[in-house]
Amino acid sequence: MSGWLVFTWALIATVILVGAGIFGVLVYSGKITPFGSAPTIAAAPKETSVLDKSYTVLVFDATGKKGLADSMKAEIVSVGYAPASVTAGDSGTRGFERTTVYYPSPADKLAAQGLADAIGGAPIAQSDEYPKPKQLTVVIGMDRVPGAATPTKTPTPSK
Repeated sequence: MSGWLVFTWALIATVILVGAGIFGVLVYSGKITPFGSAPTIAAAPKETSVLDKSYTVLVFDATGKKGLADSMKAEIVSVGYAPASVTAGDSGTRGFERTTVYYPSPADKLAAQGLADAIGGAPIAQSDEYPKPKQLTVVIGMDRVPGAATPTKTPTPSK
């Protein structure tokens, strides 16, 4: 019976060594990772703004300062928009804190960001107040008036 005992131990040792060898080869080749290392999560691609000059642009002055809307129109035209596609005028609302670029639908977000970047940086917001397709709306705020005191919050467009 001692012969069978030796054979059994030899068989167990052989199976363990072969299993360890196979495991080692798989780890070395990268087929498996020991100890369940954490999966790598890829970062979401960053959306980049687009200066899409096929849009029409409305510029509303919500500050009451004469000539500010025309000045903003000239700035927008200087970055490549056609003069006929940019319309400037006064807003019926006063006291906007920050100049904001509004866009009608999620598909227009990158174009709005491109325009906001082109005019020196401005927040963007989706709004149903200006629903015309392929149109961006710039509401000039008190941040564009030199030396003006700004209100504490930016009014949102009403429906």
